[in-house]
Amino acid sequence: MMEPGLPSQDEPASWDELCDINLVPSELFFKFRKEIEGIRIGVNLEFYNAPINDVQTKLVLKPLSAERQWKFICKPIRQEIRIQSKKIPLTKFLNIQVGIGHNFKTNALAWQWKLNTCLGGDGISRIRNKTTLGLFPGLDFRFGWRADFVLPEVTGDGRKLGWHRALGKDESLFNMKTGRLDASLDRIETIVNPDLMIVHSRESPEL
Repeated sequence: MMEPGLPSQDEPASWDELCDINLVPSELFFKFRKEIEGIRIGVNLEFYNAPINDVQTKLVLKPLSAERQWKFICKPIRQEIRIQSKKIPLTKFLNIQVGIGHNFKTNALAWQWKLNTCLGGDGISRIRNKTTLGLFPGLDFRFGWRADFVLPEVTGDGRKLGWHRALGKDESLFNMKTGRLDASLDRIETIVNPDLMIVHSRESPEL
C-alpha cells in the first residue's frame, strides 16, 4: 500500500522534475581588446561566485594572422604564465589543445592538454556552447551556457504478451523513462574593442 503524500509511480512527472533551468550566472567577465602590430592584446577582469567568491585578472596576447598557432596568457594574481596552442582538429568532431605553463609562486612547470568536441562538453550527455550578441561594433555580449540531458528511454519485453494475457495479468509491455534536462547560464562576458568603435564612428554618416 502506498504511503499518503507520496506520488504514484504511474503519475506523470511534473515539469519541475523534467526540466531545471538556472539563469543566474556564476561567472561575470569584462574583456578589453586592443590590436597593435598584428597582435591582439586582451585584458580580462573575471568575477566568480561559485564554488567560491573570487576575482582574477588575465592578460592575453594572440596573433591575428590566420596561421596563428598559439596564444600567451598571464595571470598576475596567481603568478602564472602559459603558452597555449589553438584547437587542433583530431577528427571531424574532436579537438585537442596543448600548452605549457609556469607558476612563479610554487616554481612549478607543467604541461596541460584538453580534449573537446565541436559541441563542447562530451557531446553525448552534455553540451557547452557560447552565443554572441553584438550590440554595436566594438561592444559584444557573450553568453556561455550548458545543457545536461538524459534522453527518454523506452524498454519492453514482447515475450510477456502471450502468457501474461492468458493468466489475466494486466502488465504493461513497455516501460518509459521520460528523461531530464538541466540547463544553466554559466557565464556572461562583456567584450569591448575601442578600435572597432572608432572605425564605426568614422564610417557613420554625419547627421
